[in-house]
Amino acid sequence: MRMRDTFIKPMHPEGRKFVAIFAVISLILFLIWDPLGWIGVGLTVWCYYFFRDPERVTPTRPGLVISPADGVVSLIEPAIPPAELGMPAEPLTRVSVFMSVFNCHVNRSPVEGELVTMAYRPGKFLNASLDKASEDNERNALRIRLADGREIAVVQIAGLVARRIMWWKKDGDFLHRGERFGLIRFGSRLDVYLPHGVEPLVRIGQTMCAGETVLADLGLRDE
Repeated sequence: MRMRDTFIKPMHPEGRKFVAIFAVISLILFLIWDPLGWIGVGLTVWCYYFFRDPERVTPTRPGLVISPADGVVSLIEPAIPPAELGMPAEPLTRVSVFMSVFNCHVNRSPVEGELVTMAYRPGKFLNASLDKASEDNERNALRIRLADGREIAVVQIAGLVARRIMWWKKDGDFLHRGERFGLIRFGSRLDVYLPHGVEPLVRIGQTMCAGETVLADLGLRDE
């Protein structure tokens, strides 16, 4: 890997207009007062890195559940999946990954399977690290069916700063593990609801890398 590639990452197309806006504002600030302009430059660089979309090397072993987001594990607890997904109203182990404004915000599928249901629900914009954010905040929920019939729920949750959840898939699509499926702007959270009997292999406070960090093992193996 070249040294340049360490610092210069691909940017998701969604970020181009925001970087352009920040750059124009920086030019205006330079006309007003140089120190303000340099602050604008710093914010423009931050905006570019917020929308970075680096390539990831996803583990290929069957049965692994991979983190759908960059960030830190903030909660691990039993919870009922969002009602709009139509899953049984029974508690499943929920692993929450909190993304700060400095994390990459491109979201990736944690497993390989059919996207049975995708359901968006408007809501509030509380701090995404809070437990009640799962119930009260704006969210977009995915119900993914595995090859063996088990299901996993993945929920994009808007945060205190985030004001737009985006997704690029629809009901019936097939998702590959590590495949990009959405993005949340400016600070947010991803919840993963594991099937019954599947325990997480991560702990609260652990740093996660979307598309790479193993979150759980479904126990599947090649024959």
